[in-house]
Amino acid sequence: MFDIQQELAKLPDKPGVYIMKDKNGSVIYVGKAKVLKNRVRQYFQESAAHSPKVEAMVARIAEFEYIVTDTEFEALILESNLIKDKKPRYNIMLRDDKTYPYIKVTVNEEYPRIYMTRRLEEDGARYFGPYPNVHSIRETINLIRKIFPIRTCKRVLPRDIGRERPCLYYHINQCLGPCAGLVSKEEYHVVVRDVCSFLDGKQEAIIEKLEKQMQEAAERLDFEQAAALRNKLLSVRNIAQEQKVFTVSGSDQDVVGFAASKTDTCIQVFFVRGGKLLGRRFFIIEGSGTAELAETASSFLKQFYGTADMIPPEIIIGADVEDRELIEDWLSSRRGGRVHIRVPKRGEKARMVEMVAKNAQIELDRFNEEMRKADGVQEGLKELAKMLRLDAVPERIEAYDISNTGSSEIAASMVVFENGMPAKKEYRRFRIRSTDTQNDYASMQEVLYRRLKHAMKEMIGTGENVPGAGGSDPEEGKPVTLTGEPGAETMGSCPDKKERGKFSKLPDLIMVDGGIGHVNAVLQVMKDLDVDIPVCGMVKDDRHRTRGLVVPGKELDLAGNLVALRLVTAIQDEAHRFALDYNRMLRAKRYTGSILDEVEGIGPKRKKALLKHFGSVARMRQAGVDDFQAVEGISRSMAEKLYEFFRSAR
Repeated sequence: MFDIQQELAKLPDKPGVYIMKDKNGSVIYVGKAKVLKNRVRQYFQESAAHSPKVEAMVARIAEFEYIVTDTEFEALILESNLIKDKKPRYNIMLRDDKTYPYIKVTVNEEYPRIYMTRRLEEDGARYFGPYPNVHSIRETINLIRKIFPIRTCKRVLPRDIGRERPCLYYHINQCLGPCAGLVSKEEYHVVVRDVCSFLDGKQEAIIEKLEKQMQEAAERLDFEQAAALRNKLLSVRNIAQEQKVFTVSGSDQDVVGFAASKTDTCIQVFFVRGGKLLGRRFFIIEGSGTAELAETASSFLKQFYGTADMIPPEIIIGADVEDRELIEDWLSSRRGGRVHIRVPKRGEKARMVEMVAKNAQIELDRFNEEMRKADGVQEGLKELAKMLRLDAVPERIEAYDISNTGSSEIAASMVVFENGMPAKKEYRRFRIRSTDTQNDYASMQEVLYRRLKHAMKEMIGTGENVPGAGGSDPEEGKPVTLTGEPGAETMGSCPDKKERGKFSKLPDLIMVDGGIGHVNAVLQVMKDLDVDIPVCGMVKDDRHRTRGLVVPGKELDLAGNLVALRLVTAIQDEAHRFALDYNRMLRAKRYTGSILDEVEGIGPKRKKALLKHFGSVARMRQAGVDDFQAVEGISRSMAEKLYEFFRSAR
């Protein structure tokens, strides 16, 4: 029997690699450490703040083993090899670890050719890339052959010169026909140099050359040749405009940007060669978040460049990297030249990283949208029902949040998710009236009381069965103001037909942003009203990330359940956003609202006319009775009232 605590005490004070295994003996994580004793123990400390992914991993660790190395550098290499071999579940595993395609120009041959390859060899040929996919490679090669007639065939030249007739590409002007001896070696190499310059991003020199050749052909009255050169010139110019100049230096770089949500991270890589953006790739790392970005960056660099055929001399990255110097040394040894990892904070390179990060955010948003549309949402609902021991999957979930700034403009939100998707037409906003001090429990009780009480009134008005009729309404018969998405609506004790049905649809589950105190506050309201609906609280950790759910008597950890965590995080964030937006709107109205609101008899139409006439409240303070009366819609008596109002205000 493996005793984790006993084995932790035996860990050596040396560098090495540790291997975590589950109860079946499968490797679930591989990591390296400068000091094994310190690093491995961190996973099992209760005080340590772990990400949801790490917490889920730790819960599955049944045993571990370790390999001691002489240096941390050796541990880094061993870790990379083990991850590649074992493919552990909780290590960052890039979804497509295939070798990237390159364009190869065989300048080491007498009659060079151009084609796609995934293998970089030290054979004297020129390699351009990497490119994002095979499709982009083919498009580029087809374009090059239309502009520069270079061969792509596998004939061995000059051995096979004259053995066969030239192929179709010669007749459509996409090859000069070296296989038939129709072009000299010198003329052919001029075209090859232009191809390499084009792929290096040096289109300006090619444009100048083509312009000169076109002009010379026109002077010779060779208009057919001039027209062909003109078409090539237009193609090159279009490419030069479309291909984004990424850096001023014209160097080879990879630019890495990050976008992180509370559950996932997107890593975007832009491949910059010769100052030109040649391609890009992105990777989604599920179960990671902002708290472990430095670790994510380090793991990404080790895995991505551990299998890369080409490592640029500079990697610009948008996050701090664990063991940056160590990884630089490792990449330098693999490249055979110095590699620098930069984490810019300002200037040109920082702006490059920011642009890549924006693209990463777009991909992350797209991924989240796909997850919401996919089976993941239904799986999340099933897991939620299982965790809360509900009788069925909740079709309608209502989530509530309170937003206040000190004691001003306390607001609350009610967001609705139907079948796991936001139902924004069902959202409601509340302005708290029962308390003018910061009291989340009282505010939450008021919101739920008003919401459920209105449901009962609507059901009575339509003849439906009322789920509960208990409790007393301290404001029975008084109008209650609730705010829906479009604007404020006033509802009396008996709503008319237009208002019926707005609150009568009850949820299968109520979720509140907060802990057990908020849950108990809501349960007390439902007890008073004799309503029975499951309630849970959504709690966050000290980094404001969704941590778990609370119900009376226990807290349910979401760390090991990614589909449920995604769903609850989305619900909690949406409730918080909606409440905060309304709170901001109320505060903006309070602090930027016109003083004219305090004048009796001045409604929106007269206020608009006054502001249009005077331009500002400051000018109204200096105006006389006649000045006010000159405004359209302002009578003599109203003008005197305005004058007296501003006089007293002064």
